Amino acid sequence: MTNETTQENQAAAEKRGKSSTERIFGAEVISHGFTGVPNILVRAQSRLGISTTQFNIIVQLLSYWIDPTRPPFPPKRELAQRMSITQQTLRINIKALEDKGYISRIQQKTAAGDYGSNIYRLDGLVAKIKELVPDFDEERDERRKARTKTEIPNARRNARRSADKG
Repeated sequence: MTNETTQENQAAAEKRGKSSTERIFGAEVISHGFTGVPNILVRAQSRLGISTTQFNIIVQLLSYWIDPTRPPFPPKRELAQRMSITQQTLRINIKALEDKGYISRIQQKTAAGDYGSNIYRLDGLVAKIKELVPDFDEERDERRKARTKTEIPNARRNARRSADKG
């Protein structure tokens, strides 16, 4: 990338404004990339029955998933090293995620016929998160209504009075 291209990219970024992630971490950190993790996944971790190790595995896999048409295929050794866990712990937790239907593995073979790294499909997890959207829409609407009541003086009292009259 030329210096001119870099300056053009920076100018374009300034024009559209910095993302909240960039404002928090700074451009230098974000220049190395970032991983999108839906808030529904974060907030529904317990509801989905995902342990902290399994959640970390999912985030690690998401960090490799750059192109929606190409599922991630990181080596198990690399995943385990990133998380400071053994490959056995990794295998056990990937199997648990597979049993829950959140991920599936496809074994790759090298040109020489040896086993290569797995391809990890997260279609089940994506589908489950999409199923949770209505629940989270409802929770968001309830939070907004509650916030409106606290922001408007006497709103709670007036709401109770109108409910009592109705």
